[in-house]
Amino acid sequence: MLRVRGTTYHFRRIVPPALRAALNRREIWVSLKTGYQNEARKRASLLHAKTTELFSQANLALSEPDALSRLEGLLVALQDLQSVNLPSSAQETGSMPVSAPMPKPRTVKKTAKTPKAQPLMISDALKRFVLDNPHASADTKKATQRAVDLFLQAFGDAPVSIIGGEKAGALRDLLFSLPASLGKRKSTLTLEEEAQRAREEGLPTLSGKSVKNHMMRLSALWNQLHQRELVTRNPWTGWNFENGQKTVRRSWTTKELALLASASWHSTSVSEQTFRLVTLIAAYSGMRLGEICTLRKEDLQSVEGIPCFLIRPHTETGWAPKTEAGTRIVPVHTKLIEAGILALKDTTDGPYLIPDLETSKQGVRGAALGRAFSLLKTRIGLPAEITFHSFRHTVSTQLRNANANIREVWIDRLLGHEASHKSQGTTTYLTSISTTNLSQTVEAISYPPENFRGVNFKN
Repeated sequence: MLRVRGTTYHFRRIVPPALRAALNRREIWVSLKTGYQNEARKRASLLHAKTTELFSQANLALSEPDALSRLEGLLVALQDLQSVNLPSSAQETGSMPVSAPMPKPRTVKKTAKTPKAQPLMISDALKRFVLDNPHASADTKKATQRAVDLFLQAFGDAPVSIIGGEKAGALRDLLFSLPASLGKRKSTLTLEEEAQRAREEGLPTLSGKSVKNHMMRLSALWNQLHQRELVTRNPWTGWNFENGQKTVRRSWTTKELALLASASWHSTSVSEQTFRLVTLIAAYSGMRLGEICTLRKEDLQSVEGIPCFLIRPHTETGWAPKTEAGTRIVPVHTKLIEAGILALKDTTDGPYLIPDLETSKQGVRGAALGRAFSLLKTRIGLPAEITFHSFRHTVSTQLRNANANIREVWIDRLLGHEASHKSQGTTTYLTSISTTNLSQTVEAISYPPENFRGVNFKN
């Protein structure tokens, strides 16, 4: 019976076939005038009872001698039902109850109703008390706008008077599950889809400090509303922002990599060859799962005579690297060349270098692989600290401890890390690092032979 149009719930009920001609309706639609599911269910229950009684009386009317006049009364009641302004509980609305006896229609002079005061919506409160406030600083306006936008994206606009602890807690929990990069890159995903992407790809999520800042902005707005007696309490205060014991991801150990190499692959959604290929690229490049899965054939090119992966935005799909520094070139490691990576450009079908991957409904290519990898690591007993992202940790750790003449900025450039300080000299130097130096850096990555058992992709 419940349907959502935009951010508002509607009541929908099919008129029984035997009554459609008499009532001149195939179905009944009534706006429930709320975006909250629990409230919508209460209002829908009221309408269900009224429509049930209406259908019952229509059946009786059809069997009586004065069926025509009785049906005219029912049609008036039906019109009232579809324009009723529903209350928040099963109280009388002022319209004629469907369950009451239906008199013959007569002309009645209607008394003019006093217009109902419109509830103050959260978007209106933002504009009235923050954005239009000449005393609010630009930082306050921007930060409060961002916090309210997150609420609107999650739950839609709503009267401030009905926003309580349930919604405040739900927003807090959602914020903790969102990727830390949220807002730093263009995205067409919903917040729930962003949270799902963060879980599947093992991305860092918003810190307690960031969540606290958003909640404090909403709390400051609610303080004004409370002082003006527009709300009865402030639901945004008193929350704990220590989101439990956070799992700290770490590098792979040699023993854990050997266990992964010897594990049997059970997934039916992704082939074992694709799984081995993607993990091999991650281990010998430090690239993110999303970067590997979205590689196109034209992203494998020779730069200054050296085979390289090109990590760059895809205008045709809207995909882009996580950060500005993520747009980069990554020389192909010798071990990957020996395994037959270069041949994939000529032997695979479709535009992608790794074809055996689906794009999820959220637009994430490789999401199924991320889920299958999580199931595998749980099945073979790997700890929670180990995720697919641990390959980046492993590469970073190896390179920073390598006995080679490798500079820190080369490692940052290879992995797509932001420089620790963005002076003009550092920025210029990062963009002018030669492919030869990057190739020297990537070749410093090494593993014992048993960590990647005979992986070969040559036809």
